Amino acid sequence: MSGLLRTHWAIAPVTAPRPLINCNRCGGPRPYRCSDKFRVNANGKRIDVWLIYRCIGCDNSWNFTILERRNRRDIEPTMLAALESNDPAFARRHAFDAAALRCRVGHVEEFPEVTVRKRGLDGAEAATVLELRLDLELPVSARLDRMLAGELGMSRSRLQALDEKGRLAIAPEGGKALRKPVRHGTVVRIDLAGESDRAAIFTAAGG
Repeated sequence: MSGLLRTHWAIAPVTAPRPLINCNRCGGPRPYRCSDKFRVNANGKRIDVWLIYRCIGCDNSWNFTILERRNRRDIEPTMLAALESNDPAFARRHAFDAAALRCRVGHVEEFPEVTVRKRGLDGAEAATVLELRLDLELPVSARLDRMLAGELGMSRSRLQALDEKGRLAIAPEGGKALRKPVRHGTVVRIDLAGESDRAAIFTAAGG
């Protein structure tokens, strides 16, 4: 499309969610941090696996169930190897699953900080419309408007104003997505025609 500059952002969370657990040593609810270590227990052909968490106050442990009474034959060999070797990527995938943690304990601390890897794709030299394609490596809690404002050097009120003028489009959810956490596969288009800082915004968008 003429006048369109496309970029791709790969977004990843920085700090893993921390479940709030009643710590019997500290005597009340405390945040527990992920240790990035699995505990694998084999009882005959049955295997139980937990991801180990530690109280930030006293280092007391709490186990988050990953597999329960699973037959060894039903576990992919690569998955079992990852569990037994404390594979960092596998531990990270489970540690950032805030929804699963919340289902287990109810209350979870989440952190909005993210890292954004930006890659320009293509576009016309005289582009006036910015298109951002957002991919999540893991779920994040960062709100879309805050992330866009921080990465593009624009205020959230300005983004809201552009949305109200029909110059900001978000697929698939529309403008209401601005106040929600960033979602995988979101596409944001911003019409910057006539904006004096358009070049600076394009530069920020491409990293």
